[in-house]
Amino acid sequence: MSIAIRSFALADTEAVVSLWQATGLTRPWNNPYQDISRKLSVQPELFLVGVDAGSIVGSVMAGYDGHRGWLYYLASAPDRRGQGIGRLLVEEAEERLLAMGCPKVQLMVRPDNNAAQGFYRELGYEPFETWTTGKRLIAD
Repeated sequence: MSIAIRSFALADTEAVVSLWQATGLTRPWNNPYQDISRKLSVQPELFLVGVDAGSIVGSVMAGYDGHRGWLYYLASAPDRRGQGIGRLLVEEAEERLLAMGCPKVQLMVRPDNNAAQGFYRELGYEPFETWTTGKRLIAD
């Protein structure tokens, strides 16, 4: 496997959105193009893609707010699952967060996504009880 991990480039947009759609990460209330645009204005170096032979095969968005880091939009191409792409992306995101002084990283997984829960457990992530809530400030 010769996966290169690098920061997202604007030319990657369509391939990344297609990847997110193929992996079921998009939701009607989150415009993926807006999410990309917003991420490129804040810590764009933490928006990573996995590339193999010029094709996007994975992505992850990370962020650090000074208290903790977050991971979003982790995806690997469905036909490439089990090849370590997700692991490479998470490890690179963690390294970049650590270099910024980030002491802790968190993420959200939908309760019915058992495969993702197992994946993150294998990487050392521990579930904890919280009430997750949110409020939309800008409608997409």
